[in-house]
Amino acid sequence: MPELKYKRVLLKLSGEAMAGPNGSGVHLETVNQICSQIKEVYELGVQLGIVVGGGNFWRGRTASQMGMDRGTADYIGMMATVMNSIILQESLEKMGVVTRVLTALEIKEVAEPYIRRRALRHLEKGRVVIFGGGTGNPFFSTDTAAALRAAEMGCEAILKATKVNGVYDKDPMQDRDAVKFEKLTYLDVIQKGLKVMDSTAATMSMDNDIPIIVFDLGEQGVIKRAVLGERVGTIVGR
Repeated sequence: MPELKYKRVLLKLSGEAMAGPNGSGVHLETVNQICSQIKEVYELGVQLGIVVGGGNFWRGRTASQMGMDRGTADYIGMMATVMNSIILQESLEKMGVVTRVLTALEIKEVAEPYIRRRALRHLEKGRVVIFGGGTGNPFFSTDTAAALRAAEMGCEAILKATKVNGVYDKDPMQDRDAVKFEKLTYLDVIQKGLKVMDSTAATMSMDNDIPIIVFDLGEQGVIKRAVLGERVGTIVGR
């Protein structure tokens, strides 16, 4: 077995990643491709937690801007993350990956309630743990939920999957002159307003000294390469 640089990590997936070419909803072929990469890491013996967004179904901030109460809109978004968590679990289990979904919102018919010690025990037993329901509180993003769970689980890194191969000074999808950063500090992200994670998540990662690795999920085997310590995307640290 190859030597691992990171033995316990938190993978942050966007809800949009689940939508694939559809742009919204769920594209099962894309989900299966993502889960195949997760399986590669699972088979290396990495202890893996996952936080997935719900933007393919619902965006609380957008709904609030259209007049809906922000708290209500955010709770609906949290339930969307639970839907995505269960979809990921279904795909992973069919691939032979032992998985548990723990949610910050109690939905006992479909998932276990989030209890920190229980989640740690699942990781120690080699199960992939999917954290649904965000933080369980409105006004917090799933980026913040990822940073929080990574700190609680003692993760050695946060793997942030995106559509581009790192962090740029401008949107590389719209500007050909965009410059990629190979390495950034947490303060760079916060002070320059770079779209890595929101400021709460970046600050929490900094306070707990958890590096953030930002990469293109579309690259074959990129999650495996990241946990092995190969250079991928952009790394955010001290």
